[in-house]
Amino acid sequence: MAIQFFEEEIKFQLKEKNKHKKWLKKIAEEGGYSIGEINYVFCSDEYLHQKNLEYLNHDTLTDIITFDNSEGDNKIEADIFISIDRVIDNSQRMDILFETELLRVMSHGILHLMGYKDKKEEEVLKMRKMEEVCIHHFQNM
Repeated sequence: MAIQFFEEEIKFQLKEKNKHKKWLKKIAEEGGYSIGEINYVFCSDEYLHQKNLEYLNHDTLTDIITFDNSEGDNKIEADIFISIDRVIDNSQRMDILFETELLRVMSHGILHLMGYKDKKEEEVLKMRKMEEVCIHHFQNM
């Protein structure tokens, strides 16, 4: 299992990296998955906007883009890009702690890799519930 954290076009250091790695592994295991390799890339709005244009042809800002590199067998392999600018903006707009919103976004990426979707209203509700469960797990580790 390899979970790594990188930064692109932004200065950001994730606190408690080992705790985050244990937490992400727990999320995967509880869903019946194992982690092969996940690269979390913390970046700027501009950097992620370029990825959104280049790979998804979406001309919008987003907080996260997940690239699934898995090859089946319930082993997660991915590159997950997170805009720290969006996380900050979202946390301020929703009046929640930055750290809580970051946990939501980080768990959102891994939940997508485990098959959770968020296109329909009922899918969004299920995704939000699972994000809350994940955040609760982290806060109680």
